[in-house]
Amino acid sequence: MDFDLTDEQCLIKDTAREFADKEIVVQSRENARNHHFDLEMVKKIADQGYLGAIVPPEYGGAGLDYLSYGLVVEEIGRADSSIRTVISVQTSLVCSGILKFGTEEQKHKYLPKLCSGEWLGCFGLTEPDTGSDAANQKTRARKTDSGWVINGAKMWISMASYAKVALIFAQTDPELGYKGIACFMVDTDDPGFTTQTIEHKMGLHASDTASISLDDVEVSDEQMLGNVGDGFKIALSNLESGRYSVACGAVGICQGCVDESVKYAKEREQFGKPIASFQLVQAMIAEMVLKTDASRMLAWRAGFLKDQGRPNSLETSIAKLHATEASLECANLAIQVHGGAGYVDDHPVERYFRDARVTTIYEGTSQIQQMLIGRAMTGINALVPV
Repeated sequence: MDFDLTDEQCLIKDTAREFADKEIVVQSRENARNHHFDLEMVKKIADQGYLGAIVPPEYGGAGLDYLSYGLVVEEIGRADSSIRTVISVQTSLVCSGILKFGTEEQKHKYLPKLCSGEWLGCFGLTEPDTGSDAANQKTRARKTDSGWVINGAKMWISMASYAKVALIFAQTDPELGYKGIACFMVDTDDPGFTTQTIEHKMGLHASDTASISLDDVEVSDEQMLGNVGDGFKIALSNLESGRYSVACGAVGICQGCVDESVKYAKEREQFGKPIASFQLVQAMIAEMVLKTDASRMLAWRAGFLKDQGRPNSLETSIAKLHATEASLECANLAIQVHGGAGYVDDHPVERYFRDARVTTIYEGTSQIQQMLIGRAMTGINALVPV
């Protein structure tokens, strides 16, 4: 692996950083304070080509390689994890699944609208009683003469309140277990599909999170992604792409913590000198730099393997586990460097801390990543079916 980025990748990274600083950073604090899902900003990131970034141009995407996509996500994550969430969900959890498992007709119907931002999508896997045990879907899809009828509920679904299309995972035959799960592309305007915003979150205040209720929602056979029994495979594939995106976004949080801490430590004076001159402050900054660089290298390795078309499930889990835990540790250290000033939102490190916490939970908890890594090393499957 060549650790030198290509000229094109450097340009993509620099452009994303400039866009993030010019457009996102200036709005991030007020959007978080007001719990505002910024549709104008969504339009701007769509215009930049960041929605469906890895989708080929023939389907309306930017056609970026995975490493370049990761560079974009890192820079947007450094600016605002709520906006990064839009990119991650739209690209990794929705577009990637349609791109990999959809028919040509489905790809041409959905992907151009998703990549352009005309439509937003959401990923309806998690349920009130089904989180890490994704195979245990309580949502049911019943076959009819005209298609399928879906009943059930989904929980903790990012962008559900604004999505036009929802990937809904449902069990078609409980006796088949995970082999009976199917994935449906549901139009959220259809009768019986309702959402309710989840309030009072610890972080991601400018990101939409909602529950979904499906009450006799009718879909056609043409709205099934793949075939009956492919649903669990689709979910795992999308989640693997999502884990890579979350890892890269967490690297962005780490880098933001380093940047803000260095800046503040040079400006803040105590005992007649900048606190940057104090060895223990330098030690905290050094620890952040170490965690940031290690996380970035792990994320880049996962992206490199994806671009090579090589197996990368293990490496993606390693990157997700390390980067997300590191982002929380870096945010904690950054607040310590800032002292009392870091405990309020005058500085972004307070938001970094709150936003970082959920990265260790969604797209597979840190404990699930540890289990996947342990299973890969030992060859013993203790819990999750494959």
